Amino acid sequence: MPQTQTRLQQLVDMSRELGDPASDYIILGEGNTSAAADEESFFVKASGTSLVGIEPAGFVRVSREKARELLAADALTDEEVTEGLTAASIDADGLRPSVETFLHALLLDLPGIEFVGHTHPTPINALLCSQQPEEAIRGRLFPDEVVCCGPESARVPYTDPGLPLAKAVGAAVDDFIERWNEPPKVIMMQSHGMIAMGSSPAQVLGATAMAVKAARVRLGAAGWGGIRPLSDTELDRIYTRPDEHYRQALLSQ
Repeated sequence: MPQTQTRLQQLVDMSRELGDPASDYIILGEGNTSAAADEESFFVKASGTSLVGIEPAGFVRVSREKARELLAADALTDEEVTEGLTAASIDADGLRPSVETFLHALLLDLPGIEFVGHTHPTPINALLCSQQPEEAIRGRLFPDEVVCCGPESARVPYTDPGLPLAKAVGAAVDDFIERWNEPPKVIMMQSHGMIAMGSSPAQVLGATAMAVKAARVRLGAAGWGGIRPLSDTELDRIYTRPDEHYRQALLSQ
């Protein structure tokens, strides 16, 4: 099987798992996913399709160069977005890429990022739609959250989906990289949802599942006086331990 088709099948399998109704990560047409196809293009979920039981035909291949050109614009009208995404599509058979294609194009250009999964898990949105979203997702609570989700999540205030959101995410990612010298594993978007990304489907699935577990823990801890994040010393110890790095590598396969 050609490399691009193998990558597409990996994306299909990952997307179906993220779309499993039992996980409560998405409903109906929520969420979108993507994967690098090669150096010139990537696959992204088509607009109007569902991650639930999605097939290869539910994805559109997009030109990286044309997507970057759209990302470079200061602003685009709704009509220009539609025209631009259509022009960026490769063999789309009438399908249109998700309006979040800008977001995926930006993230898939980051070093080591080959897969991206954007979902709206109910426990995550319970925190992100609260009166205090920053406080609700602050810090890390337990070691496995650090291992699977990184030392912290990049955070994005509510922004209109599409190009404005992609630019806001880009700014949050740049800030994260400046502080941690690597891309985030998880991005939290106020009143919207989360993004998990990595070099493999396993990293995306693991980060998503662990972020959802952590959200449930936070919601439970709220009834017992509030969350108690790991201290900076505790966090640094987990984040730099060789055995945790080893375990992280195994979980990413």
